[in-house]
Amino acid sequence: MAYRVLVVDDEAVIRARLKGYFEKEGYEVLEAQDGDQMWAEFDRQHIDLVMLDINLPGVDGLSLARELRSRSHVGIILVTGRDETIDKIVGLEMGADDYVTKPFELRELLVRVKNLLWRMSLVKKAVADSAEQDDPNDNIIAFNDYVLELNSRQLTHKDEQIKLTKAEFELLTAFSLHPQQVLSRERLMMQTSHRNQDVNDRTIDVIIRRLRNKLSAELFVTVHGEGYLFAAKVKD
Repeated sequence: MAYRVLVVDDEAVIRARLKGYFEKEGYEVLEAQDGDQMWAEFDRQHIDLVMLDINLPGVDGLSLARELRSRSHVGIILVTGRDETIDKIVGLEMGADDYVTKPFELRELLVRVKNLLWRMSLVKKAVADSAEQDDPNDNIIAFNDYVLELNSRQLTHKDEQIKLTKAEFELLTAFSLHPQQVLSRERLMMQTSHRNQDVNDRTIDVIIRRLRNKLSAELFVTVHGEGYLFAAKVKD
């Protein structure tokens, strides 16, 4: 079954270009020119990945990315004319999985789409495999006053649920499976959906900063020149 991709861009020429190219590659491609049309498509059918322009009429793409991530685990690639580092960081903080600047090569965008969908499929498979374990407690990781449920991707703290983005969940899972160990940025990058990006960028730092804001900041210790250490005592 073909993956379903939604192109959200206010320029009809760009939508037509992306639709024609990706349909030739075997994808089902839908179009939307603004946030209202995007949500209409989401209400009507399942979407696997969104190519989202930042400069949209009405609600901008960054705000839409943040709301999308709060509602679902859909893949999000920001496609924009902005090429400033701060825009990339803000986009990732809003929950986007990747960032492509205009003008872009269609082949490069295709590779990024394939990589993201592949990584998403691996995460889904890992969760499904965990769900088949006989002991449901094998899918629960407890540390301090937190409980991380791998099957449902839920984190609770004293009966209060904490919302995590896909990247935050992946990174926290990697930390909780390797407590009291120093993990390099490169190793952490391999555990997240940002593994196709340059490991020297600030992706991991951005995600850890978000985790520090949502959990106890002292859980994530910076080891200068080496990486990060998860200071919690994980219960068996």
